[in-house]
Amino acid sequence: MIDIEYLKKIRLVPQPIGQKIVAYFLLLPNYNIFQKVDIQIENAERIPRGESVIFAMNHTDRFNYWPFQYKLLRMREFPFTTVWVKAKYYKNVFLAKGLDLCNLIPVPSMGYLIEEYYRKTFNRKMDKSLYHAVRDMIEGRLAEAGPHERAAVEALQAMGGQFAEFIRGQYEGMMEKVAELSRAALCEQKLNLIIFPEGTRSVKLAEGRTGIAQLALHTEKRIVPVACNNSEQVYTGSLPFAKSGRITYRIGEPLSVNDQLKAFRIREPFRLLSRESQQRYREQFEGVTQIVMASIEGMLDEKYRRGCSAT
Repeated sequence: MIDIEYLKKIRLVPQPIGQKIVAYFLLLPNYNIFQKVDIQIENAERIPRGESVIFAMNHTDRFNYWPFQYKLLRMREFPFTTVWVKAKYYKNVFLAKGLDLCNLIPVPSMGYLIEEYYRKTFNRKMDKSLYHAVRDMIEGRLAEAGPHERAAVEALQAMGGQFAEFIRGQYEGMMEKVAELSRAALCEQKLNLIIFPEGTRSVKLAEGRTGIAQLALHTEKRIVPVACNNSEQVYTGSLPFAKSGRITYRIGEPLSVNDQLKAFRIREPFRLLSRESQQRYREQFEGVTQIVMASIEGMLDEKYRRGCSAT
């Protein structure tokens, strides 16, 4: 399970051995020998050289950042990357070790913490209706708990009288560590950081979340929009083996607090990825997110755009 102590042990490095192993022993033969995968990066000249950036990419499938990382590695012009990934992928100890070697940053959700601590307490999976009730109560939405309110109260009591406060504290502490790792990646290790603003997989572009905006406004690093097309046709399942096909990444104009994002610049220090900052600067965070998502959408093939039917 991902907790604060686990996050404290993560050590990001400028040249991750795990990414090299995946690239040369899995992806290279997969893309060039066993299958034929054509990876195109259009407008690659837009990617800034000599500085670390935040890549904002749509998330069509489990592995759509792999061909992008592989192509950048083969071009030999850019730093290695780190990626924000869901904490739930770290449930398997061996997989977690591999992800650590690949230089990734696990990002927990409130839901992840609720379910994992429930499983730890009761040794069983949490029912979906109970989960929603417990989450409503933790987030102060008692009126929305509905008929499962009593079950939610009993679950909270069984997990400890201060469970709601405990979960909120754990989440805040873990996100603070995620923020620290992200700053270190960009500013100290000089890594590029890949973030999926949607927060989850979707063939058609979904609404963006504001984490990427917070990070860009806090570090003043440039956001480089990346539109990924056709990866879900190459990676069609849950296994990390690609089929033959072409994947096209289109690079947008870098977005900076000195130009396109200037109207949303925050000139006073703020606590990155905190609930307090989210409430205080919601307008700025949402404004940046809208610009990022619009840039990605404008470069996507029609079937990936919001409101368009996939064919």
